[in-house]
This record gives sequence, C-alpha cells and structure tokens, in this order.
Amino acid sequence: LIQQLSSSAGDGYSVADATYGVDAQHADWNAQAALDAKQYLTISPFSCSGLIQQLDSSAGSGFTVAQAKFGAKAAGVC
Repeated sequence: LIQQLSSSAGDGYSVADATYGVDAQHADWNAQAALDAKQYLTISPFSCSGLIQQLDSSAGSGFTVAQAKFGAKAAGVC
C-alpha cells in the first residue's frame, strides 16, 4: 500500500506521508492477507507454497512472508 501511495503511477505521496497514512489506519494485515488469499482462490487453484508466493510477491499482494503464511492457512490451503 505504501508503494502504491508513493508511486508516481499511483497517488504520488512522499514515502514518509504514505507510511504515516498507512500506519494511522491500524490495519490488521493478517486479516487482509486472509481475505486476499480467499479471493485468489476464487480465481484459480493454488498450492500452499504457490499461494504464499503470490501473497508475498511484489507482483501479487506484497505481504510479508509471515502474513502470507497466515493468509494461506486461514484460507485453508496450508
């Protein structure tokens, strides 16, 4: 999200402003990873490792490995 907000192709905020905005939301990133995992599974089947990789990838959702593992487990794949 910080990357999207600070990207010139996105909203163009400074990294500091984007970081502040994201931190101020107090998001539950594990819950968000679980939601993303479930959404990916509606599009295509994934193995446990494949879904973790998709959730962790900068071309995917960009979660941390720990968040991606939580999401894949919560979605019932791992």
